[in-house]
Formats: sequence, C-alpha cells, structure tokens
Amino acid sequence: MEPENHKTKAVNVLRSRICDPKFIFKNDYPDSNYSKLKFMISNSVTEACNNSILLLGPRGSGKNAVLEVVIQDLLQEYPDSISVIRLNGLLHSDDVSAFKEIARQLCMEHQLLFSKAASFDDNSQFMVAILKECGLAHKTVIFVLEEFDLFAQGKQRLLYSLLDAMQSIASQAVVLGISCRLDADQLLEKRVRSRFSHRKLLFLPPSMEDSQKLLMHMLTLPIDSSFPHDYATEFNTRVQNIIEDRKFKETLQKYLNVDSCVKHLLRFLFCAVSHMDLQTGFLSQESFEIAFSSIQRQPKLECLRNCSNLELHILVCMKRLEVKEKSLCNFNSLMKEYKSMHDSFRTSEYYSRNVCLRAFEHLIHREMICFTDNRGQNLSVEFRPVKLLISSAELHQGLRAYNSCPAYLIKLMDREG
Repeated sequence: MEPENHKTKAVNVLRSRICDPKFIFKNDYPDSNYSKLKFMISNSVTEACNNSILLLGPRGSGKNAVLEVVIQDLLQEYPDSISVIRLNGLLHSDDVSAFKEIARQLCMEHQLLFSKAASFDDNSQFMVAILKECGLAHKTVIFVLEEFDLFAQGKQRLLYSLLDAMQSIASQAVVLGISCRLDADQLLEKRVRSRFSHRKLLFLPPSMEDSQKLLMHMLTLPIDSSFPHDYATEFNTRVQNIIEDRKFKETLQKYLNVDSCVKHLLRFLFCAVSHMDLQTGFLSQESFEIAFSSIQRQPKLECLRNCSNLELHILVCMKRLEVKEKSLCNFNSLMKEYKSMHDSFRTSEYYSRNVCLRAFEHLIHREMICFTDNRGQNLSVEFRPVKLLISSAELHQGLRAYNSCPAYLIKLMDREG
C-alpha cells in the first residue's frame, strides 16, 4: 500500500465515522441512553406490553439520532413485529390533522385504502381498531412524536386517545415523545398524566471529560490490516497527546463554552479532520485551532471591522452608559457622553451633531444597536431609547483587532472591563 493511499484512507474513515450515528451513539454501556432506550422498547416488543417514554434534552444533543439507531436495530431484530408511525408537532399539532396522518401511515403500513374524506371520529376509531388487531398479531406500533410539547397544547385529545387506547390489554404500542423542554411532562393534563408511564431519558450536553472520551473514540484508528501497524499506532499516540495537551483543552473548553451540544461538537471535529495535513498524514494541534477559528461565528466582529472611528466612539459611549447604569440611553445622552469623553482626552477630532446622528442611524441600520421597544415611533430618532446589541467582550476584542482604532478607546474599555 502506498503511503499516500493510507493517509487519504484515514481521512475518509474519520469523516465517515463522524457522519455515522451508529458509530457515535451505539455502545453497550448499561448506563448509556442507547442501552436504556433499546431495553425499554425491546422489552415492550417481547413482553407484549405498552409503554410511553419521553426523550428530553436541548437541540443537537442526540435525541433523534439515538432513537433512529435503536429503531433500526430493532427493525433488524424483529422485522415483522414492529411498525413505526411518525408525527411532528410543527405539522400535526391539531388533532384533526394528527389523526388523519396516523390513519394514512397505518393504511400504508398494512396496505389498506386510505380515505381522505374520513372524519375525525372515523380516523380515531380506525386507530383504536388497528391497535387491537396489532395486539392480537403480536405486533408493536411505535408512535414517534417529535416536538412533543406542541402536542401538549390545547385539549390534548391525541395524547389522551393514544394513552387511553394503550390501557387495553388487547393493544400493543409504545409512545415516544421527543422534546427540548425538560418540563414537557408537566404540560400534560391530569387525565393524560395519569395514563403516562413517566419514563424519561435526559440527553444532557457532554462534559469536558465526556467530550474528550468522544474525541478519542472518533479519532482512534483501528489496529488491524486496514492500516500499516506503525502508522496506526503513531497516529493514535499523537491523537492522545493532542487531547491531553493543556493548550488543546483550552481550545476545546472555549468551544464548549460557546456551544456544547453533540451535533456542533461533531461539526467541529469534521472541520478539524478536513484540515489534516495529508503530507504528514497526522492530525495536529493546528488542525483543531484552524477548525475552531473557521466555525466560530463572530458576525458582530465582522461588522466592527467596517465601522468608522465615529461609530466606534458611539459604541464605546453606549457601553460606558450601560456600566454607569443609566436608565435611559438615547442619542441625546450619547452626545453628552461623547462630549465628556472629548473634553477628558482633548482629542483633535470632534464631529458635529448632524454627522453623529448619521453615524447613529447607520449603526441602527447595521443592527449594532436597536430601539428598546416599538413605542414612540412618532418620536424623533434622537429621543427614542436604544440598547447595545454587542457584548462587552466582543466590543473589546473588535477594538483591539481594529488597526486605526484610537488608543484611548481601548484604554477606556480596559478601565470599564
């Protein structure tokens, strides 16, 4: 095997892993959400019992990915014993459309003729009848309800009908609710909550230690015939050294502070692998730093680079007024602060009120500042209260990166910071 071939193959293997939910989430640890969810659903299938489970966690934490891996595994193990019905609260939150969609998918699953003209009651009775037939045939119907909290609005007739039908011994079903609201079960009415199994799985953002374990799991090459033994060993050793390096931990911690969800962590990893040096064939600390800088979204800093000196003065004035806890900040109060700064530092540049007003309006147009509310639209722009849309850290970083920024503005920000 040529050296170039196994180096390119290593990149392709790592990329395919990062894009494969099975490799990421499928593990046999008993305390993993994958193992818990698979045990609960498979137990419902084999024991012919009903169940209802909530998967709760922030967006991007892997709820859907883990569920899809579990369902695919169970469909392979029990191909004739499971059927899956999928609903989304963004599309089917009203009961009429939800029951119609359930009836349509059940008809497709069992090769029956679907009637678009069927009423709400007809579709409801059809669902209950199919559940009983599936129970007699020892077939489990899995209902996946994405955006579960949206189904918990209104009269909750869909949830009540599903859970009530599952009280019967003849039926055999599993209801899986997916929501980013951790209090989703508290939204249920009393009659619905009494029929709910109260099983919940929490998908929390990974800690620093968990993130490091995930990186090692994703980036370690197999020690087998697919790669030269010396290359794979050296590659894995370098990856371990990078992950244990203090500088890398600082970079990773910065990224986790911005966004710690698994989805975006994998995107960060994919970007780092894409910047791997194919000449050496190894990942480096620089690969991760480039990835971090390329995916770190800083739209406000980009706007700051195109601001004029006067606009930077206005932004600093607004930040100073925030620090002073001024209850009202408008153009007039900004002009007083601007004059105070000019008198204190005796700067050579002092712009007229009209020029400052144009710069002020330009900042509003670029959404660096905005009006606090929509009231007082009939008032002049000079009198309407405004607020700053950029953090102190972003403003300070932007000023330092701005080549022609006056030195005293940076001193002011250092003093306020």
